[in-house]
Amino acid sequence: MSDIIKNPYKILTESCTGEYEEKKSKFIANLAFADSEEMANAYIASIRKKYYDARHNCTAMILNEDSSLVRSSDDGEPSGTAGKPMLEVLQGSGITNIVAVVTRYFGGTLLGTGGLVRAYSQAVKNALSEAKIASMEYCVNIDVTCSYADINSIQYFIGNNNIFVIGSDYLENVVFHLRCKVENKDSLTKAITELTKGQALIEVKDTGFFPI
Repeated sequence: MSDIIKNPYKILTESCTGEYEEKKSKFIANLAFADSEEMANAYIASIRKKYYDARHNCTAMILNEDSSLVRSSDDGEPSGTAGKPMLEVLQGSGITNIVAVVTRYFGGTLLGTGGLVRAYSQAVKNALSEAKIASMEYCVNIDVTCSYADINSIQYFIGNNNIFVIGSDYLENVVFHLRCKVENKDSLTKAITELTKGQALIEVKDTGFFPI
């Protein structure tokens, strides 16, 4: 039976921030990775604590590998002017397991519903422009143990076939710790076997979503 091929998804690799200002109202967006509601809510709480004197801390989150869980909050702003447009920007980015908090410091001038939608959206966009993103692919980790005589041929094959080396050990023999997409597992093991005339030890390790 062939391996199930699962769809890739994108995540943040580190938190990021962005700001937007309109008519002296300041909007500060903070974005972070979160893979559960508990983690997202804890991050929101930390931002609320940091900006305790702000009038609003509006939020949006997208969770799960398939982006199936979404939440947003206007936190006192007129309905639909903050959390929803923030969420729409996140959805447009294609990133999941992400939480966004936009803190607003009121500048004394009302912005109207259109102005608020634009400001909250732009703050998140500005943060995303600074984001570092990884593609999570459904992969398998494979250890290949070979003789020193086979190093060059294996390295050449790896370098030309979209296979990732996540580590190596040079002991009595050489151990390459490799990662490839699950659908490429069989072709990888076949090629290594042929290159080493069946002498390499190939061990299939864990399978799951890993950053590429």
